[in-house]
Amino acid sequence: MKYRTMGADPKSRREVSVLALGAMLFGSRTDEKTSFAVLDRYVEAGGNFVDTSDNYAFWVDGGQGGQSEELLGRWRRSRGIGDEIVIATKLGARPLAPGTSYTDNPEGLSAKVIRESAERSRERLGVDRLDLLYAHIDDSTVPQQETVEGFAALVAEGTVGLLGVSNQAMWRVERARALAAAAGLPGYEVLQYQHSYLRPRTDVPSDLFPDGSLGHAGAELLGYLRAEPGLTLVAYSPLLTGAYVRPDKPLPPDHDHPGTPARLAVLNEVARETGATVNQVVLAWQIGHELPVVPLAGASSVAQLEENLAAVDLDLTPEQRERLDGVVTV
Repeated sequence: MKYRTMGADPKSRREVSVLALGAMLFGSRTDEKTSFAVLDRYVEAGGNFVDTSDNYAFWVDGGQGGQSEELLGRWRRSRGIGDEIVIATKLGARPLAPGTSYTDNPEGLSAKVIRESAERSRERLGVDRLDLLYAHIDDSTVPQQETVEGFAALVAEGTVGLLGVSNQAMWRVERARALAAAAGLPGYEVLQYQHSYLRPRTDVPSDLFPDGSLGHAGAELLGYLRAEPGLTLVAYSPLLTGAYVRPDKPLPPDHDHPGTPARLAVLNEVARETGATVNQVVLAWQIGHELPVVPLAGASSVAQLEENLAAVDLDLTPEQRERLDGVVTV
């Protein structure tokens, strides 16, 4: 395994494995026995960065989530896991009532919610401190100053280490970080956004993003990383939920544009040259990126995890990277 550092403050920064494990469906669609086996193998391989959320996976049973955090708590207790494993969780997108969603009834990012939701996450996970806590989605109904101060208060109390943000416009992220800096408070240091080799259209509206997606790591976010070297991008859905390799998993609709075939052709070409799978090339491309990118990949079986783990040791040549990065998609 290889590792990179997240965070600047010696009190909160952590060394994390370059491949993060997504636990979104653990305890719901992925049963406990399988989830434990995947977690055990990941740790055995040197992995130490596990991702969850307080709303995972509410859509499976129409509830409010919490199954993933609860399973991770049971796993930690049964294995005697301490703070050597970095567990990241999120708040802000948990439905306030069963049968609702984060688009119509989210918990939000008020100071009260931040405190209470973080406490519930700590209880479910069985930890005294959350290693990394994200604002899962934006909340325009609450002043950003309140959100910034709410997260910072937990850091000051020692119940949260690093702070992160997901699915927000970069101008909102920068404003929150500027407010924190002006007040001498800790701000967001980890950005979690959807990022893969194939590039999506970002103008496709949705219930959460009526003006087009804010959840993808596009040019603005990557440029922000270049300007702010202390930040880290955690890239969720790097393998597009299996769409690269499974005929029964079509590419998402926002990837249906003229640029996709050209990038797929180069990706498959490099996979043939290396003898690796397409999934492994995608992960290796991210892990070896010039910017600090940590792919966050889920696994519903140990076999899937093994394929992902092999990408850590796949070194693409500079020429292969140049070809992958140089595809003209417009």
